[in-house]
Amino acid sequence: MKGIIPNIVWCSCLLFISTSIPAQVRAKASVDRDSILIGEPVRLTIDVWIPMGENITWFALDSIPHFEFLDKGKADTSSDVDGKKMQQVLTITSFDSGRWQIPPLVLVAGNKKFNTDSIGIEVGYSAVNHAEDYHDIKEIEEISKPWWIRFIPWMVALMSLVAITLLVYILRRNKQEVQVVHAVVSKLPPYEEAIQALQELYKKGWAQNGQVKNYYSSLNDILRVFILRKLNIATLEKTNEELIAKLRTLSMEKESFKHLSEALRIADFVKFARYLPDAADNEKNFIIIQTAITTLNNINIT
Repeated sequence: MKGIIPNIVWCSCLLFISTSIPAQVRAKASVDRDSILIGEPVRLTIDVWIPMGENITWFALDSIPHFEFLDKGKADTSSDVDGKKMQQVLTITSFDSGRWQIPPLVLVAGNKKFNTDSIGIEVGYSAVNHAEDYHDIKEIEEISKPWWIRFIPWMVALMSLVAITLLVYILRRNKQEVQVVHAVVSKLPPYEEAIQALQELYKKGWAQNGQVKNYYSSLNDILRVFILRKLNIATLEKTNEELIAKLRTLSMEKESFKHLSEALRIADFVKFARYLPDAADNEKNFIIIQTAITTLNNINIT
């Protein structure tokens, strides 16, 4: 009985001392092999144990003398009641023969530095048996070609012909047809003819029944014919951008010119880019063309 009590006291003291000692930062580096052939990979594993709440600065892994990095894996972290463990696996190699040391890697925790052990790695060449005879360089051996090799030029030519035919077909199908507008001689004055044409276009209701492209093409043509007859400006063979540049030289109000330019560009978008304006835009652009015709009708060109 007398011997049991001192043992209990002694164990209790040891347990108290072990739990009162704070956990320490530990850092360890290891490799999966200590000798390699030139260019062979080596796995360098870094393990770190950190007490909870400890701030650290991870190793500077920019370079290692005589070694090159093949891959820098990410640092993985796992935690438990005692702290957390961090591990990073790097793949390195060397192209310098000899025995080289991976120097101690430095980890900073708080104001203290913790180093891993240095690791030696032997880097060498493949073993050569000098007792064996050297093998002569063999002559180039001709290998018989497969029977289908001779048809490759014909196959390439046929595929090229098919590709060219398909390309021409696509270009012709997608080619925008340029509509040439021919001015029809009218007995009405230019302004009255344009207004009448706008009224007839509005009655057709193309903008409402899905014929938006015809609607904007007609709007564009009415404006072009009016400018040709009223202002004697060749417009039928011009693009809308050329027409806008010509209209810029006229004494139109700045805001009116801006709206007219936008309406002409939208007409191009509809005809060539398959743009579909909404009903409000269709009505707005109709009014813009109508207003522009009225404005241009009052412009005198000497």
